[in-house]
Amino acid sequence: MYAIIKCGGKQYKVSEGDILNVDKLSKEPKDTIEIEDVIAVNDGDTLKTGKDVESSKVTAEVIVEGRDKKVIIYKKRRRKDSKLKRGFRRSFTKIKITKIAA
Repeated sequence: MYAIIKCGGKQYKVSEGDILNVDKLSKEPKDTIEIEDVIAVNDGDTLKTGKDVESSKVTAEVIVEGRDKKVIIYKKRRRKDSKLKRGFRRSFTKIKITKIAA
């Protein structure tokens, strides 16, 4: 069984026991969250979408919050003596999917 959920403007395909990094949610470790933005649920042989999944929920447990490795953005325009170097670190929340309620 798997579900496609929407969290933080992104879509994820998850099943029970999966661990994934989503955008920062400002929760404490060991908190449980319920994601109600379920787009589709597959329970073996049938795929349910639309009005069939309005009451579906995905329950997850927060493991830890942290920050990813730094991504370097470097722009150079040749023969113009123009360079730009910037860095970016994304904040994330690591969650574990515990239950998919279809």
